[in-house]
Amino acid sequence: MSTNATQEWQSWHEGRTAAAAAPYGLLALAGTHWLADYPEGRIPAVPGEWREDGDDLVLGARAEDGLTVDGKPLTGEVRLRPDSGPVDDARVALGERRFVVLRREGLWAVRDFDPAAPNRHAFRSIEATPYDARWSLSGTFRRYEERTVRVKNADGVERGLQLAGEAAFVVDGTEHTLQAAVEPDGSLWIVFADATSGDSSFRFRFLRPAAPAADGSVTVDFNRALLPPCAFADHFICPFPPPGNTLPIAVPAGERKRLDG
Repeated sequence: MSTNATQEWQSWHEGRTAAAAAPYGLLALAGTHWLADYPEGRIPAVPGEWREDGDDLVLGARAEDGLTVDGKPLTGEVRLRPDSGPVDDARVALGERRFVVLRREGLWAVRDFDPAAPNRHAFRSIEATPYDARWSLSGTFRRYEERTVRVKNADGVERGLQLAGEAAFVVDGTEHTLQAAVEPDGSLWIVFADATSGDSSFRFRFLRPAAPAADGSVTVDFNRALLPPCAFADHFICPFPPPGNTLPIAVPAGERKRLDG
């Protein structure tokens, strides 16, 4: 076993745990509010009036709402676009809370991140299997014409998931494949399940392999299988694995469950 690989994995694991527990980490998400559910523009527990206006979201507030935008009290209206940076840089705030504006398939939503969220304070750690070099696999990425498949998300709504190829790898002499999306930087994003899912691990997990080489070679490292955001807070809308991405084998590697206590 490579000492360097083990140490790198341990640092990665510790970083993942710290990031999840951070004041504006995954555990701080206290709500995702879709504006379509509030046509009058009033979101329970979120001050202000929120309404769609073309390509913008318009937020109106009074002084007594206590909202700030770009660090300044908001009185009147401001036009907003989806936030793309870190949560703590979100433009709209109420004290320590941050309201992140997002848009999915043409629908607007407001996410409420609160450092005082119960999930954050109940969290203890991420259960993960120690590094095992046998689960860092050499594979091949086979690109195909990009396609969109409809898959159910953790909130019960079906949404589109773009796929651009498949990662092939061998376990115990048998080839397996997982369909993947390609991120803007060339890295891959895979949503998968296996024989441990819903039992000794969360019901599905993510993989984010580095960009394949020019010849298509890629490392599929299950030691870095990730819990999806919805394993930390119910208000995330993670996609379930697309058809064909449930492995018939057990993958006893990577992150497994959120631990509270």
